[in-house]
Amino acid sequence: MFASIQIVASIFNSERAEVSTPRILFLVYEALFCLSLTHLFRYFILKWQWLNLGFPRLIPRTIVGVFALGAMMYLLRIPVSLPLGLFKKSVAIDPIVFFGQSVFYAIIFFLWSVLYFIYNYFERYNKSLKYEASVKEIELSNLKSQLNPHFIFNALNSIRALVDEDPTKSKQAINQLSSILRNSLTIEKRGLTPFDEEMKMVKDYLGLEGIRFEERLRVEFDIADGSNDFLVPPLMIQTLVENGVKHGIGKLTKGGLIQLSTQIVDDVLKIGIRNSGHYVNGLGTHAGLGIPNTIQRLKLLYGDAAHFAITNEKDNFVLTEIIIPHLYTTKE
Repeated sequence: MFASIQIVASIFNSERAEVSTPRILFLVYEALFCLSLTHLFRYFILKWQWLNLGFPRLIPRTIVGVFALGAMMYLLRIPVSLPLGLFKKSVAIDPIVFFGQSVFYAIIFFLWSVLYFIYNYFERYNKSLKYEASVKEIELSNLKSQLNPHFIFNALNSIRALVDEDPTKSKQAINQLSSILRNSLTIEKRGLTPFDEEMKMVKDYLGLEGIRFEERLRVEFDIADGSNDFLVPPLMIQTLVENGVKHGIGKLTKGGLIQLSTQIVDDVLKIGIRNSGHYVNGLGTHAGLGIPNTIQRLKLLYGDAAHFAITNEKDNFVLTEIIIPHLYTTKE
């Protein structure tokens, strides 16, 4: 576009004889240099995370950057002008010309930067609106899942049966149920929670279900060191574990096993949830909103950096895998 504007402007402001082929080629090369430099500038903007900076810190960096690009643009023009016969040494080394042309190109790069930042801020704003709307919908869904009458009824029945048999264990179960209800009602609006807090919720839930299922529910944990340094969407792991208990182990006469493990590889957290049972895509033992909501939340929070998969294993197990990047943080 820059080359087209320059060429059209040259045609309208000069005699046709003066609009030579070398001049047109020079303008095309000039446009290619502009394109290359803007791509380079965008690379460093993303690398240095300028999009996460506030305006007081962003503006001076942008001004310095566009002036540096303006000077680079002027210097890049010189080797191109030589073979085209457009080079004039007296003009090229003139400090005033150098400054004037550098400012001219700096203004062009500044306008490009403004458009680039505006576009990205609007994109992020729209994404945040979609995320907030989705979080509210997911929170309602999770609350329904956690506070449904069947869950509370089963938990209270299990606790009542323990009151006479094992008062200490019944007191622990009451604390676990209280913790689950409290966490369900105080989901953090920022959409992330420390991994260890999520695991406490999972263990409280499995503790209550262990009372109901007794020996039919077996649980194994294999948590890698450093997992607590990660942030995860609240209730995500708990919802998937609940899915495994409700739609997997709960359907089996002899019960089954829940295994929860984590690995840290190349600055990402890999979460694996294995449960006895069989997964039918969209139907049967894992029907419900838990899996679609999890996929949507991961996509909105992490984009393509996160991964979710659920598959059947040969030994009648269902494996749910989640990959979450480490470097995701909320920015002001």
